[in-house]
Amino acid sequence: MSVWSPYQPTNDARWNLQRVVHLHRRTAFAATWPEIQRDLAGKPEEAVSRLLDGKSRLDGVPQDFDSLSTVIGQAAADSGSPERLKAWWLYRCLFTPHPLQERLMLMWHNHFATSNLKVDDLKLMKRQNESLRKLALAPFGELLATLAHDPALLNWLDAPQNRQGHPNENLARELMELFTLGIGHYTEQDVKEAARSLTGWTVRQGEFRDLAAVHDDGEKEILGHLGKHSGDDLVRILLDQPSTARRLAWRLTGEFFGEGVVTSTALDELAQQLRENNLDIRRAVETILRSQLFFSSANVGTRIADPVSFLVGPLRALECWREAPSTLVLAEWLSRMGQDLFYPPNVGGWPGGRAWLSTRTTIARSNCMAALIAGNLHTPPRPLQIEQLATRFCGKSSAQEKTTFLSRLLFGQDVESTDSDLAATLTRLLTTPQAHLH
Repeated sequence: MSVWSPYQPTNDARWNLQRVVHLHRRTAFAATWPEIQRDLAGKPEEAVSRLLDGKSRLDGVPQDFDSLSTVIGQAAADSGSPERLKAWWLYRCLFTPHPLQERLMLMWHNHFATSNLKVDDLKLMKRQNESLRKLALAPFGELLATLAHDPALLNWLDAPQNRQGHPNENLARELMELFTLGIGHYTEQDVKEAARSLTGWTVRQGEFRDLAAVHDDGEKEILGHLGKHSGDDLVRILLDQPSTARRLAWRLTGEFFGEGVVTSTALDELAQQLRENNLDIRRAVETILRSQLFFSSANVGTRIADPVSFLVGPLRALECWREAPSTLVLAEWLSRMGQDLFYPPNVGGWPGGRAWLSTRTTIARSNCMAALIAGNLHTPPRPLQIEQLATRFCGKSSAQEKTTFLSRLLFGQDVESTDSDLAATLTRLLTTPQAHLH
């Protein structure tokens, strides 16, 4: 039986609290207690459908979310302040009705890693962000075709310097190496010919332009295809390569699985499904989230959380959106933890995995959680109302019962504690090794 077969609860793999929490932590940052209980009482396929359809959050979503997000985002881009644009994105992560879309946004931001350090245009960075969001679950061909014309990406990869007789190979190389084929599936000659096909692509007044006057219209041979290829022809050739489907399978499984969970055979099988379904990302994500492998014990709590997930998860689970923290402060903490939104370290993006946990960033994570509990993520400071949250769902229970509630809410498991102070208990929970895994 394929590991991508739909998950069916068994005595050895029950649909229980731990798997419900796992589903939300891995795909939607985290869930509130009512959301967890709703899904626990239902079926796994229903919970996954809600995530895919953007209907998983029961509360904490403003009725006018879309219009508010538009106003905040536009003001941030107009302000010239990168910190405000980062804060806008975190506002979306915290309040969106479709958290899975934002999780995939982070993945695509890393896949098409573009830094404002070089682009130096917040309006173009915001436009790219919105394109990634709109097409996050679309067939990959639509996303690649859009990003290949994206002004921020073109400026980032020096496309305006690539013209007939004066080639610049940056865009061609990264299209092959990072966005589609991966290393080892093309030659240096393919890169040179691909660069010729991309001549004439430039940015004028913030818009994509295809200048025929500087395009090399001669014959080119790319990956065995001979013709007078344009940039759009190159995109179509890359989409049709089997290695593109496998790289997408690698990217998606890296997002939803812990290290070593997905075998090469399983990766090949998912890649084949992608090829058979027009590289449809939503269908591939659905296959992953409904699969036995996703809910297997080997995959629960084994992926190191990126800083956004590490930070936004507790904020959602602990219902901090009722009195929302400052997203400007959150953006500052994210940078300290090694994930400076809109400023990936290089064209390869953030390496992820164990690289997230250096000595410096691990200390920053612990200090951030201490700041959360003390209320210092708010402006002005506002201590976290832990006792009120626990009492709302536990009633007049003992300190140990409230500790158990918090550990179940955050991790889907029981954790014993001798602390009578809930703030001290929560601090310990949020700084344990388990807190860094999802």
